Amino acid sequence: MLGPRQEAQAALFYEFSLEDHVPQNHLLRSIDRFVDLSSIRAHLAEFYSHTGRPSIDPELMIRMLLVGYCSGIRSERRL
Repeated sequence: MLGPRQEAQAALFYEFSLEDHVPQNHLLRSIDRFVDLSSIRAHLAEFYSHTGRPSIDPELMIRMLLVGYCSGIRSERRL
């Protein structure tokens, strides 16, 4: 039947806040607070190709490696 929907659209989606699920004293918050990698993209920009599929963000990759190192994860595949 045509016309406005009677059910709530918000019921189809859910809200998720990372701030609510990561404790204040968690390792991830310390890494985010003390590690500043904002300028790394500019330094590595010349090494990335403009064709093909985009690669992993270098800032994200270094953060993942730090978390893996601190958690004892030795494999990039496991990260």
